[in-house]
Order: sequence, then structure tokens, then C-alpha cells
Amino acid sequence: MREAFLPSSRQAHLARLYAASALACLLACAVPLPAFAQEVGKVAANVPSGSQMLLAADTLVYNNDNQTVTAVGGVQIDYGGNRLVAQKVIYDRNTKRMVATGNVEIVNSDGTKINSQHIDITDDFADGFVNALRVETIDKAYFAAESAERMGGVLTTFHNGVYTACEPCEDKPDKAPTWRVKARKIIWNGEKKTVRFENANFEFFGFPLAYLPAFEIADPTVKRKSGFLIPSISYNSHLGYSVKVPYYFALSPTYDLTVSGSGYTKQGFLGEAEWRQRFNNGEYSLKIAGIQQRDPDAFIDRAGRNVDSGTAADPNKRRGMMGTQGQFAINERWNFGWDVLLQTDKNFSSTYNIDKYNGSIHRSTVYLTGLNGRNYFDVRAMHFDVQENTLNSNIAARSNQQPWVLPSLDYAYIPEASVAGGQLSLNVNTRVLRRDELDQTFNVPYNAGTPVQRVRGIEGESGRLTTEAEWKRSFVTDDGLVLTPLLALQGDVDYLNASSGSLAAVNQMAANPLINANDDMRSSFARYMATAGLEMRWPLLFSMASGSSHVVEPMAQLFLRPNEQYVGGLAIPNEDAQSMVFDATTLFERDKFSGYDRIEGGSRANVGFRYSGSYINGWGTNAIFGQSYQIGGENSFAAPDLVNVGAYSGLQNTKSDYVGLFGISSPNGFAASVSGRFDEQTFEVRRAEVKAAYSGLPVSLSAKYAFIQAQPLYGFTTDRHEVTLGASTHLAENWRVFGTGTYDLQQSLLVKDGVGFAYNDSCFTYLMTYSQSRDLNTREVTQSIGFNLSFRTLGDFGSSTSAIDTIQ
Repeated sequence: MREAFLPSSRQAHLARLYAASALACLLACAVPLPAFAQEVGKVAANVPSGSQMLLAADTLVYNNDNQTVTAVGGVQIDYGGNRLVAQKVIYDRNTKRMVATGNVEIVNSDGTKINSQHIDITDDFADGFVNALRVETIDKAYFAAESAERMGGVLTTFHNGVYTACEPCEDKPDKAPTWRVKARKIIWNGEKKTVRFENANFEFFGFPLAYLPAFEIADPTVKRKSGFLIPSISYNSHLGYSVKVPYYFALSPTYDLTVSGSGYTKQGFLGEAEWRQRFNNGEYSLKIAGIQQRDPDAFIDRAGRNVDSGTAADPNKRRGMMGTQGQFAINERWNFGWDVLLQTDKNFSSTYNIDKYNGSIHRSTVYLTGLNGRNYFDVRAMHFDVQENTLNSNIAARSNQQPWVLPSLDYAYIPEASVAGGQLSLNVNTRVLRRDELDQTFNVPYNAGTPVQRVRGIEGESGRLTTEAEWKRSFVTDDGLVLTPLLALQGDVDYLNASSGSLAAVNQMAANPLINANDDMRSSFARYMATAGLEMRWPLLFSMASGSSHVVEPMAQLFLRPNEQYVGGLAIPNEDAQSMVFDATTLFERDKFSGYDRIEGGSRANVGFRYSGSYINGWGTNAIFGQSYQIGGENSFAAPDLVNVGAYSGLQNTKSDYVGLFGISSPNGFAASVSGRFDEQTFEVRRAEVKAAYSGLPVSLSAKYAFIQAQPLYGFTTDRHEVTLGASTHLAENWRVFGTGTYDLQQSLLVKDGVGFAYNDSCFTYLMTYSQSRDLNTREVTQSIGFNLSFRTLGDFGSSTSAIDTIQ
């Protein structure tokens, strides 16, 4: 019988020997992976208690004279999910060694595969010798060696070994991988979880690239190991060349520390440290960085000001930051977190590219969020850090003009039960702002003869509480007409404590004949807006003999409501409704303002149609077209406020501009759309955007054209035309070249452009980019170069970010 369980005492003894031998092979000859990095005494923990060993072989021979047991022919030993396969296995009871020969394969319970022609190992797992070893780990890392030995249950030494994280080529298994490390010795320390290479050569595409006498890395699958990380280099015209060297401290399974030192040829030494800690319900991090600049005058702008402090008197030699982020789950419904940045000046983290805090605008926030079914609650305190470089710009710094939001609250609730057969929704929003510096735009240098007067933010304090309820229900007639009546009620309570400078700015703005508004700035007020509406949709389905189907949906909305209160003057600030874009996507919105500080008032009708089509070949089309009409009351978009939000919107007249959108998509990766706003009388283009993209092999293309008509009250006295083109092509399976450029047709200026080259496979990524940008006012050129090398399991080298956005 080929397969047999071994129940007798003698056979049970053999079973124990074979079990020990199998596990010895599985664990003693391993590469440095967590499953193999266990202490010898803990190996048995990998085998479930009560497991039986199954031995299968063509022949089983007992030699009592030599005290050996030999299994020959198709030997397979299974024990606790681990499997050993060989042509021959000999166990010597005198020396307590087991020898497996002939196409030996070991498959660990975690999937790791070990291949060899000869394995010689003691049954206590401490010492062993392996010839012609090949190892494939569960995470696709590969080791090979002419021979290997294990000593003391801790050290495994591979002689004339090779390591790579590149998968072998299926068509050409003997082809050299993208990269590999060949070493006279590869020493794995199972206790320290390190891999040391001695007399090593780093090969790239089969060619020796560098000789390394000795170096050490962490076990490839060990996620947390103390030691130096891969350094990085960068260049900046104000900072010079730099080299950053990080060191990682794996202090505990739940917390760690990374310290970094960066040397800048122009500015000196920058130190960084980041502490991270995890808990069962969340995590947090704390980062600090600082430098004493060698050449702070490099940051003085053309006006003689330090671009970070705004004054010439402050050389700002000592600069630094402290940032912290965290998120914790209070329970399954509530989350608490924060993201806070404190720095000596407005631009430090961006200038020195401090990771996680280097964005052009960083929002410091502390929040509490809850979500339960149809209930949503969010409260947060915020401050906006505008990290802008005014060195080559005429634009004044705005960092100090940003408000503190203490707090902002949103609450939304939709009852599960219907109300009068329809859906009821409730929304609450409140915000409290404090700004220490007036945010205004007067006579900016676009055109000195046309004063641009906007008060974007009041110096002082302001607060608002808004509650809104909406009910709607849909009815479908026998002819397919969908009728949706709607009722809505919104109420606001506001207060304002403005500084004398803010009131003076408002008075100056009111005196501008282009604005022609009063300056009745109020300290407190209450207002409401009630809306009764009806939406009518009639979707019509057409099916063609060709197999295509089309849905045309004529649509009309009617909203009856009183005039917006405190409109037509400069009575109240506008903090959260400053952006205003009227296009096809907002045509059928009940309130087209972007925030709560403005409320659309007066009776209005929105009329148009929607269309979608699908074709048997996989193509699709969609379209929207329509117009809006002010049919009663005062037009909110014709009444200026502190930021002139309604000006040039296309809604300021009784009949709005026409808005439309048309798009197509295909199954082969091509998509295009055109949208625009057109004068309601002449059909002149006021705003337009054309986009097209193709994503496929070997070429990906994108194109975008944008046009915005002049908006003098916003400071743009000329039309804006801009074209952006991008392309990417695959030269081979893994090689790619890409580029992008943006050209300002009005200024006849290439605003920015860049090219790049990339290689990507399963174990290696290379990226090289070069880009230029030009200031619209000074036309000064800024150049940047970025590159990154990434070797899987070894680390990254180069810039942390690309110089341009790539097209995939």
C-alpha cells in the first residue's frame, strides 16, 4: 500500500522523526522572512495540535544495523499544512540527521516554496546544510545559492548567493532580471531580522552597475526594522543642492520614530523628526523640523520684503515647524481627528518640502464626525495656511488674511419614514469666523484705470446659523410625465463685529459707480427664504432599428419665492459663496449660489432638456441644454455684494445666457466633451471648455481648451484663452515617454511645459522629468528636474515628488 498512517509505537516514533524532519526542512533552510524568523523552540506552534503526519513513498526500508530509515520514490510528507516532496529521504538515528535528495521541494503552510537537490539537516532544527538552494517567498522575493548552511538556529549563510524581487520571465526563465544582487556571502540573522551582503555586485539588466564591499538591509518582508533608509537628493534655486538621510527607529510594535538630516549647499542643515503611534482605535503622528538659514537674503522679493514674513526687518534665519495629525474611532458611528500645522512663517513647510505639510494651502483642522444611517454630523475648527511664494509675483501675500473658523458645523437628517408621501430632508449649518487682517482687493495692477474693488473678508468676527428643511414628492402620470412638487424653508441668524478699517473699505467700495450700492453694514440680522417649486420631466425613449436607444427628457422647473433679504447692497459679508459658475451642471439647481451666505431669491424658471444615447457598438452620447428666467421679484445675481459674486455670471439679466454640454464616449478609450455659456441675444461665447482624451496602447492623448470672457470687476480686463495638451506613448512593454504643455493664447506665452521618461515593471520603477513654468507678469522662467528610482524591497532614491503630472 503506497500511503499509510503509522499507528504502532515504532511507527509512531518514525512519524515523530519525519514530522521533525519535514518541519526542519521547512524552517531551518529558509530565507529571512517572518515565517522563518521564529526561534527554533517556537516552530511547533505552526502545526495545529493533534495534527497527524502522512507519509507517502514507493518504498520504505528499515536498516536496524545502520540505524537508518529510508523512503524512496515519490516521497511526500504532509504535516500540519506543510509539505516536503523528494525522490529520496534518509533519516540516521545515530547522528540525528535527515538527508533529502532529488528535486526536493518544500511548501510551507504560508505558501513559501523552497527548492533544492540536496538537504542535510539535524532534527533539532539548529544546524543544516543545503546544496543548490532556490527560494520563492510568499511576497515574490527570490533567493538562490550554490549552498547554504544554518548555525545555532539563528544564522543562515548563503554561499555565492543571488537576491532579487523580480519575477522570472516565463518565456525566458534564464534571462537576467531587471536587477539583482550577487554576493559571495548572504547572511541572514533570524534574531536581528537583517540580511547582510558581503563582496556584492549590483546588476542592472544583467550588467554590473556597482560593487559593494558590504551592506545590510532589513529582512525584505519585515515592515518595521531600525536602520538607515534610502537617502534622497534634490535641487532648488534658493536652497541649492541637498542630500537627505533618514534613520528609522522601530521602538515598539505600536510606535516608531524617524529622524532625518538634510544638508543644503546654500542654506545649511535641516533637521526633522516624526513620531508615530498606533492604538486599537486609531493613530496619530507628530513632526518637527527646523533650520538656521545660512543665506536668508535669498528670500527677499523685489519689494525688499521677506517673502515669508512680509517685512524687510525680519531676516528669518531661524525657521521651523511643528505638525500633528491623528484620527480615532470613538465607536462605529463617531470619529475624532485633527491635522494641525504651526510654523515660524507662512511658507517654511512648502519651501523645504516637509512631507504631509508642503501643500500650497494647508488646512489645519480639528473635527468630530458622526454617521448613522441617514444622519450626518460634522463639526470642525479650521485655519487656512496659504504657503505662497511671492518672490517673482506682483500678487500680495494672503496668508495673514485667512480667517480662523471656530467652528463650522453641518448636520443633515433624512427621516426613513415618508412625510405626506414624500421625502423630507433637514440641514443645519453654522460657522463662526475671526479674521485679524482685512482681505481686500483694490486697484490691483491688471489695469490701474479700472479699479477692482472686492472685500473678500471682513476684519473682525462674524457668525451665522442656518436651518433648512425641504420636502418633495414625485408623481408619474399615465403618459409618463414626472411631476415633483417641492417645498423648502430656510432661516438664518447672523451677527457681525467689523473693525473700523473694514467699514472704511466697504464705504470706499460703495462709492465706486461701477458697483452703485449702499453701505448699510449691519451688526446683526435675521432672514428667511420660503420656496414653493414644481419640477416637470417627460422622459421619452426611442429605439432604432440599428439597435441604438435614446432618451430625450424635456425638463422645466418653477420656483416661487420672495426677494432675497438684505440684497442690493453691502449689508452683509460673503464668506462661503464667493465662487459662482453658471453652466449646464448647475442649470437645474434650486439655489445656484455655492454657499449659505447668499440665498437665491425671486421667482425663477429653469427650462431645458437632457439627452442620453447608447449604441450597439458600445458608444454613448449625452447632452444638456437650457436657459433660466427671472420671472418675478428681484434678481439676486444682479445685486452686488462685497465680492461681486453675481457679476458676469450669465444670470444677472432677466433671461440668462444659454448653457449647454455635449459628450461622447467610446469602448476603445476615447472620450470628448464640449460645454459653454452663450449670450442670450447674440449667442456670443461667454465661457467655453473643450476636452478630449484617448487612453490606450501604445498612445494616450489629452487636450483641453478653456475660454473665459473678460471680467473687469474681478480684475481680469482681457479675455482668457488657454490650451493644454498632453501625450504619453509606450515605446515598449515597460517604457514610456510623456509630456504636457499649457499655452496662454491671450498672452502668447507658454505658461508651463514638461517632458518625462519612465520605466515600470513588477520590481523596478524609474521616472525622470523636466519642467518649466513662466510667471504671467514678469515672464521669469522657473525650471525643475525630478527623478525617482524605486527598487522593490530595497527602497526609493531620488526626488519625493515628480516635477510634472504624468499621463498614464
